[in-house]
Amino acid sequence: MEKKLRILCLHGFRGSGEILKKLILRWPESVTGKLDLVYLDAPFPAQGKSALEGYFDPPYFEWFQSNKDFTEFYKFEECLEYIEDFMLKHGPFDGVLGFSQGAVLGAAIPGMQREGVALTKVPEIKFVILISGAKFGGPSFGVPKLAANAFSSPINCPSLHFLGQTDYQKKDGEILLECFVDPQVIHHSKGHTIPKLDDSSLAVMLGFIEKNSTTLRQDTSVLTV
Repeated sequence: MEKKLRILCLHGFRGSGEILKKLILRWPESVTGKLDLVYLDAPFPAQGKSALEGYFDPPYFEWFQSNKDFTEFYKFEECLEYIEDFMLKHGPFDGVLGFSQGAVLGAAIPGMQREGVALTKVPEIKFVILISGAKFGGPSFGVPKLAANAFSSPINCPSLHFLGQTDYQKKDGEILLECFVDPQVIHHSKGHTIPKLDDSSLAVMLGFIEKNSTTLRQDTSVLTV
């Protein structure tokens, strides 16, 4: 039986793992059936009103907190320790999928691991899937101390980026593309959301999964020789 890619899924700002799961499961079985998706609630209860109220039931959570200008960050180190502890108990994980705040965080993980400043007790993430992401240090976000050098050099980690035509964070997502070596992109007509997959985006997604599954099989066979 072929091993599924095990992916840690990080929800958006003032969302939850359960909400993200409902949205991801709108994708066809041809995608979700190839993945072992694990949904984690962020460590901190929402500190204000969630944009999801009225659409999805509470509770809602935040990965980290900041001032209104996103220039100062709070509880970022605690967030990373929380994720690392979960990965130690429930991993190993092959990749990370993130939406919105979860994608901002997920995008920085490979660089922070490379720099040896976070998630050092777990294996390096092999790929990232970033939906409505942004870069720490880009036009909209400052940089938490631990992520200061996350993008100091191109991140040589396979990445798949979702860019929405009407997403208010689209420019940030385009800038994030420049941080990765050979990023793959799914363009969609929606805004700041997790889109359903049309034929074109489905083909890109399946190709990305197959490529990383092949790499995982090759790495495993090398280890077992």
